[in-house]
Amino acid sequence: MSDLVADLLAGKHSALARVITKIENRAPGYRETVSELHQHTGHADVVGVTGSPGAGKSTLVDKVAAEYRDRGLTVGVIAIDPSSPYSGGAVLGDRIRMASNAGDMDVFFRSMSARGSLGGLSTATTDAVTALDAFGKDVIIVETVGAGQNEVDIVRTADTVAVLVPPGSGDDVQMLKAGILEIGDVFVVNKADLDGADRTVQQLREMLQGRGGGAGHHGAMAATDEGGVGPDTEGDAADERWDPPIVETVANRSEGVEEFISVLEDHADYLDRTGKREQQARDRFAAEIRTLLREDANELVSGELDRHGGIESAVDAVMARETDPYTVVDEVLAPLRECLDAENAP
Repeated sequence: MSDLVADLLAGKHSALARVITKIENRAPGYRETVSELHQHTGHADVVGVTGSPGAGKSTLVDKVAAEYRDRGLTVGVIAIDPSSPYSGGAVLGDRIRMASNAGDMDVFFRSMSARGSLGGLSTATTDAVTALDAFGKDVIIVETVGAGQNEVDIVRTADTVAVLVPPGSGDDVQMLKAGILEIGDVFVVNKADLDGADRTVQQLREMLQGRGGGAGHHGAMAATDEGGVGPDTEGDAADERWDPPIVETVANRSEGVEEFISVLEDHADYLDRTGKREQQARDRFAAEIRTLLREDANELVSGELDRHGGIESAVDAVMARETDPYTVVDEVLAPLRECLDAENAP
């Protein structure tokens, strides 16, 4: 075990910060570090918070973290910010996002750059969650940019997904039809003291009822009158359906925060009781493995393409009608295929 990993597992926040920096920068040795940490994970509850810009995500996350601390739990927060077109760093990384928890070392806050990935989730986010989990944080909150339907990427990282919608935002509610509606385990109408909150809640309720039978984040939703979990006719826990509740909050006054956390706890219990947490973890690891395979395979192929003269040389040959795109690909991949065939030969 490396000294850095040993220090992280010993509870040193400075080591945690260095590990996440190493992960975000993809510095040499970061993969080995994450690999060492993996066996120490699987204990934290991971909550994803997404929604349109201006919905109050940062304020709600701040108050939720403070409430968890009041309950004696430790918290890790990863806020995914837009990337600077110049440095690649987080544009909003310097702003004060966790005012209620300033100076509390048991609330570890980190702003990370989206690095242009869809939905504002960088590949490094999953590794950062691994580091926070191995460190021993009880709850990890991942807050996204709020860039639209591509926020579905958060499903790969979080156990429970909360979607925030500001009141009186008919366009935002309509936007949910494009995809985010299907990933929410709980919907939050924040700034519920403003005009239009009741109408927004009603719109969401109608849309969720219309989604009955849709796949969603954890399978088909059962229609229940009171929200929460609806069992099937035989009462088999494995066949229970989660009916996403709608919570109203006024985050800047901490109103509705306790109810929101209660819903998160209910959903965590649902995942454990039905065995869906394990299936969710399997799906998440499968997606992560596929992503890493694509990234590494792309690097191998790019290197092989360079050895063939590079993409511009290939394009020149295609433009001159000396070859075609399919033949170029076959020629570039031929050595890789030969290696694999030789490896698998009896």
